[in-house]
Amino acid sequence: MRMSVRGRIALACTTVLFAAAGLPAVTSSAAPRPSGPSISKEAFGSVGGQSVERYTLDSGNGMKVRILTYGGIIQTLEAPDKRGRGANVVLGFPTLADYVAKNSPAEGGGPYFGALIGRYANRIAGGEFILDGVEYHVPVNNNGNSLHGGTAGFDDKVWAASEVRERGSVGLRLSLVSPDGDQGYPGTLRTTVTYSLDSRNRLSIDYRATTDKATVVNLTNHTYWNLAGESSGDVYDQTLRIDADRYTPTDATQIPTGAVAPVAGTPFDFRRGMAIGTRIAENDPQLLTGQGYDHNWALNSRGRPAFAAQAADPASGRSLTVYTTEPGIQFYSGNFLDGTLVGTGGKTYRQSYGFALETQHFPDSPNQPGFPSTVLRPGQTYQQTTVFALGTL
Repeated sequence: MRMSVRGRIALACTTVLFAAAGLPAVTSSAAPRPSGPSISKEAFGSVGGQSVERYTLDSGNGMKVRILTYGGIIQTLEAPDKRGRGANVVLGFPTLADYVAKNSPAEGGGPYFGALIGRYANRIAGGEFILDGVEYHVPVNNNGNSLHGGTAGFDDKVWAASEVRERGSVGLRLSLVSPDGDQGYPGTLRTTVTYSLDSRNRLSIDYRATTDKATVVNLTNHTYWNLAGESSGDVYDQTLRIDADRYTPTDATQIPTGAVAPVAGTPFDFRRGMAIGTRIAENDPQLLTGQGYDHNWALNSRGRPAFAAQAADPASGRSLTVYTTEPGIQFYSGNFLDGTLVGTGGKTYRQSYGFALETQHFPDSPNQPGFPSTVLRPGQTYQQTTVFALGTL
């Protein structure tokens, strides 16, 4: 079908706007006359006497994101395909009780579907680190290491919420105070995370945190994506490109060795993009340790939200483009999903039915002096931004 003159002008304007921001253009398959972004909320049960709400952010352009105040969880995210047909493209549970129970076979407490992760995303070796000459111990919950903040991280908390409305976007601002000594971490940490959805189907996550005592901080979101649809099967045919020349190899317990190794000539080379399943079964020691991909890539660009990765589903035409200010991205190919979890669509999740792209600082940075620092001191503000842009190829 030939595009009208008006359509060509609109597409050109969109491309110019993305170029001016230094971002690759992403084409939306939305209706030609969007109604504008909106936000609504509803009750979603309670935990420990605290009420939990579910907020719905609607771009007015075919995309809807449902977020829980429990764990800051992205429960569902509906996005249109190349024919304009919507589907939920993230993994999640249907009820609050499912999230609280964390019915997961994996050591470490759960799959963390869609959750905000803190105080420290990823792993800390042996659950200990030294900061300013003081040794700190945090809960061990994964192969002798601390994973995703310990046994009661930010994914377990009910966050305070307020709505944000701006021209061309809507948002949900979540706040949490983690007291000094929480899970063994020093300092009272005050954290604010704002989810914003605009009319171009871009979901931005802005993180801010301050402390009254020197501490370590590494925050992220742990959404699992399946661009063909939440219960459509494995993601092996979906493609992935990561803008990184290097990654951080791990030991047998998935703790970085300290090396930042080149991806060239390894199954970790996603610079030109390839299907996720192309090399996942190769006899590579790193893949055998994690039973697939579960590693941190050292991104080539950082600072303003810079291009980090792009995934796509050739069948539906959906694409996901990730921009971030963070130095690393953890690509996890859903290796430990084993058919025991029932998702929002009523079907079980099996191995690699979803993948995660966690923008963050490197794992075990508090014990790795050669990695970018995760230390936050009084008077400083931790801040990072990640953008997930949904579109079509």
